[in-house]
Amino acid sequence: MSNESNPLVALSNAMAAAVENAGAFTVMVDARRRMPASGIAYAADLVLTADHVVERDDDIHILLPNGDNVSASVAGRDPGDDLALLRLKDKSLVAAQPAAQPASLGQIVLAVGRPSGEGLQASLGVVSAIGGPVRTGRGSLLEQYFRTDTVPYPGFSGGPLIDAAGLLLGLNSSGIAHGVSLTIPVALAWGIADTLSKNGRISRGYLGIRSQPVEIAAAQRQALGRDQRVGLLLVGVEDDSPASGGGLLVGDILVGLGGDPVDDPDQLLYKLVGEVVGKSTPVEILRGGQLLTVQVKIGERK
Repeated sequence: MSNESNPLVALSNAMAAAVENAGAFTVMVDARRRMPASGIAYAADLVLTADHVVERDDDIHILLPNGDNVSASVAGRDPGDDLALLRLKDKSLVAAQPAAQPASLGQIVLAVGRPSGEGLQASLGVVSAIGGPVRTGRGSLLEQYFRTDTVPYPGFSGGPLIDAAGLLLGLNSSGIAHGVSLTIPVALAWGIADTLSKNGRISRGYLGIRSQPVEIAAAQRQALGRDQRVGLLLVGVEDDSPASGGGLLVGDILVGLGGDPVDDPDQLLYKLVGEVVGKSTPVEILRGGQLLTVQVKIGERK
């Protein structure tokens, strides 16, 4: 069998070409005491990487694909999702091209990194799990993630996960879930990067409550007017908190926020992100068998 007709040779060539393509947008990020990590060109002058590998706000150096070593500054951070955006002085990067379709279970993928000046490194695998939302080790809620069986070599955090064509599927990080390497899907990572480029941070809100899921009795569901079977029983309300200021009480059952049903603590956490922070927001509660709507000004978590 000739090399031209050998499917293994064709696959090998395709993988090598994919890594070469990713090399055009994969950089080295030198921003911590130990070995450098990797990053992805988000725009001509912006690099997206993992927040946990950026241990300092100055004296940050980026090794470009062409071998140039340039300085960078922090444009924004989102520690909750372990993402940081770095800004270069010059527009010298070629932005990564996201894949048209999100990763699928069983898909062949490559994890790519540039952890040193020696060049690219790569690891082959498949998408082994897709999940989310999941609480991160940094007190936030990651809407979606996927896990692969690629080898997360040292310095791969912040680098890309690509498909067989070399298109970007997501950003790899070992700082999300206590050392386990997970991938943030590119659509989610790109959305966070866009906000960081404009605002420098992601606003996350809080109510100042402790809650637990509780089944809503049939009579209360009738008062609610919709088929929602679970709400959040308030077992604690902090003094001088947004919740206490809005009149929420221990024993209330929170069933909605901002016009949307809420039946899970993680769902509530997800809804307290972004533009809702700092705004007076309708909160639906069941109290004494009656449905009430109170206005709560959402606080910002520091």
